[in-house]
Amino acid sequence: MASDSQSTAPTSVPPADIDPIWTSSRTARQIYALGEVEKDISRLLSLAASSISLLTLPQTDGPDDGLPQGGERSEQFVLEVSEYFERLDSIHIAIRSSLAHIRQSRIAPSAINAPPPGFVPPSLGVGIPSGGNEYSKGSRGLQEERVERDAWQAILDALVRLKEARAVEAE
Repeated sequence: MASDSQSTAPTSVPPADIDPIWTSSRTARQIYALGEVEKDISRLLSLAASSISLLTLPQTDGPDDGLPQGGERSEQFVLEVSEYFERLDSIHIAIRSSLAHIRQSRIAPSAINAPPPGFVPPSLGVGIPSGGNEYSKGSRGLQEERVERDAWQAILDALVRLKEARAVEAE
């Protein structure tokens, strides 16, 4: 089973066959590495389950389990436990590397703290003060305000062009 696993060595550089966005910065590479840790944890749990099933008595095996018998069972157990501990070690190193990256980047703790329960961020950016204007009340963000401003500007431009076109026709 060890043959179908990916490399257990933590890497700070993702393989060449992935989306280039993951190689664009050190932070992107660290995020990619954490995604690989997540996959390794999944594989670790799978190895634990199969190792435990190899420890059971062969008489309790189901007909569709496909578990080896006799000496092969012990050999398979050794292989899976070896891969289990290699994965566990690589997960440990990758998590420590990510924590070192966070410390080195001096990321503020407030940036990585979870928001309070029930927090809903503004849809398109930071909100602007309403200034008592009834029309601006609500939870619109700065981007939404800009879109509305641009739409009104486009309407004004269209009306000016329409007025000029009618003036040309009247002449």
